[in-house]
Amino acid sequence: MVQLFSIGGFNIHLFGITIAIGMIAGMSVMLREGKRKGLNQDKIMDLGLYTIIAGVIGARLNYILAFNFSYYLEHPRAIFMLQEGGLSIQGALIGGALFAFWYMKKHKIPMWQTADAFAPAIILGQAIGRVGCDVFGIPMSRAWFWGVEVGAQLLHPAQIYEAILNYILFLVLWNKRKSIKYDGQIFMMYLIGFSINRFVIEFFRTNPMVAGPISIAHVYSVLIIMATLVVMNWLKKKQQKTQSTVENPTVHDGKIEWTANFIIGAAMIVSVMFYYWIHSL
Repeated sequence: MVQLFSIGGFNIHLFGITIAIGMIAGMSVMLREGKRKGLNQDKIMDLGLYTIIAGVIGARLNYILAFNFSYYLEHPRAIFMLQEGGLSIQGALIGGALFAFWYMKKHKIPMWQTADAFAPAIILGQAIGRVGCDVFGIPMSRAWFWGVEVGAQLLHPAQIYEAILNYILFLVLWNKRKSIKYDGQIFMMYLIGFSINRFVIEFFRTNPMVAGPISIAHVYSVLIIMATLVVMNWLKKKQQKTQSTVENPTVHDGKIEWTANFIIGAAMIVSVMFYYWIHSL
């Protein structure tokens, strides 16, 4: 990992900083969307913080069980060494979602409206956090100018590929959020969109393979998409298209949308520039 500095014997890494920035940005977006939807700010703030913890636990457990089980079986103490890396974003998604839906049901929080408020926030946090990741892609077959040189090899910058795709998905969700046909639609779009993003990126990364070029992360992506399609169909049938459950698709604030588009476009450019700068040092 890229180490930035040390405080009291603790090493501060770039990935940790970008994850923290992503969490802060995501929480801000989530609270803004929650307020627009009339959700209780204190409740969704608590939900967001607890879900982050559950997501980290899910990310670690999934990585241990699905990606490197034999190593952790021989070195059980390493399970708790999060500073050494080893987190699965799909595990975080599964663990965080399972906890969040349980928590919302227990505390009587509107489930699908809240999920829609969380979706843009989650993908924005993922986009920002991915910029600091140090898991590079596979070696390039040709010397493309955007490659990153690591250990005398020119590698695909898989992190920035995923960050860009996630920024684009955020814009799709953000511009769609006021014209949904049923509660939960934005969250369903997020699950499918991110799974597609990750499926594509997996062709440029090295992970445990299942068959041929198909990795275990490919399998997770397909399973998530299939499960999401089933839930989408169920939600469409369950919810009545009334004013109480569906927002007015004609209510748009053009200034806010254009401002958001500009900010995310600028963030994307800054992220790319920062990524190549930090890896050129």
